Amino acid sequence: MPSIHSREHADLPILLAGAPDHFPNVYHAAQLPAGDMVVYLAMPDTDWSAAIVRNIEMQRMKATGCVAEVFCPEDLAPATGLAANRNIGFAQTAAELCRQKGVGKVVSDQFLPLIVVHHLQQAGIEVVCDPMLCIMERRAKSQQDIDLLHQAQQATEAAIQHAFELVRDCRIDAANHNALVSPDGSPLTSEHLRSAIAIHLLENGLSSPHDSIAAGGPIGADCHHSGTGPLSANQPIILDVFPHDLRTRVHGDCTRTLCRGTVSVKLAEMHAAVLEAKREAIAACKAGVLGSEVHEAACAVFRDRGCTIGLSAEDDPDTIFYPHGTGHGIGLEVHEPPLLDAHATSEDSRLVMGDVLTIEPGLYCRSVGGIRVEDMVAVTADGCVNLNALPETLWWD
Repeated sequence: MPSIHSREHADLPILLAGAPDHFPNVYHAAQLPAGDMVVYLAMPDTDWSAAIVRNIEMQRMKATGCVAEVFCPEDLAPATGLAANRNIGFAQTAAELCRQKGVGKVVSDQFLPLIVVHHLQQAGIEVVCDPMLCIMERRAKSQQDIDLLHQAQQATEAAIQHAFELVRDCRIDAANHNALVSPDGSPLTSEHLRSAIAIHLLENGLSSPHDSIAAGGPIGADCHHSGTGPLSANQPIILDVFPHDLRTRVHGDCTRTLCRGTVSVKLAEMHAAVLEAKREAIAACKAGVLGSEVHEAACAVFRDRGCTIGLSAEDDPDTIFYPHGTGHGIGLEVHEPPLLDAHATSEDSRLVMGDVLTIEPGLYCRSVGGIRVEDMVAVTADGCVNLNALPETLWWD
């Protein structure tokens, strides 16, 4: 059974609720993929826990072995009957289960649906929030968790490799602004490349619910722009792929930047700086280090090269700038604690063994575009293990 504890309210029962497909803490506790609400209740200082699921999910829930008892809403219907609205019905039964177990106060996470809070309070049950509930348990990943993330990252790299091959197989139309032209004669566009990445992922058991990034040329200076329109040679193309493994529920996240054709001096200097910043940030990763210290390791490289930390003015075409953090945790969500940025200075921002992080420094120039290179690492006591194998050069001969 998953181990979940509230550091602030260790004496209180823990109640979580939400659809596991969209509420990772609920999935962490119940280990049940489901699109409908699940209610999870665990008593302190005992092994007793329970889940409320739809009746058609009871067998699957029991098979997980994650809870001692499994109920469906009909088992806990109030005297007035269950509401026709399914989420309201689950909220009613959450209150009824607490009443039957003599629970007058519960602790929950930062995501508890307001409808559940409402029905608990109507039943006289006090709800307190522990903002850190489930966070440390999910951060300190087991070797099995790390292996699953490594598998997702390998599939992510394979999708980027596929995108590289599509760029490689294009011809360059020098008479049309060096446009990349696919073997079938059609222009290679950001949209085409993102679609090809999505199909490749689906064929290998992953999905891209937030799409991917294939941003070419100056568009790439907007670091989260997905990209649009025809892609060209002699310009950077940022490929940032962050899929969801449909079987294991974990995410991959990898970025590489390509340049088909001639690499300008400015682009080569930006790329060299990004690789150095990534190396320094990775070298700074070990248990006990603050997220801000990892970020500063990357920023120091960029400052030494005269780059601006933060956004440049929108009408400034030439400044090279670094506007974002250096990375983040990853697991059941693509963006998880801890963050690796200037604000990560509190004690709960210190890296722990089992943290799996992205390291993704980037440099941007509005007249040129962007360079970003991203790896995934697993934190150990005295360093970290890099889970990537894909080349990090601008072109892969």
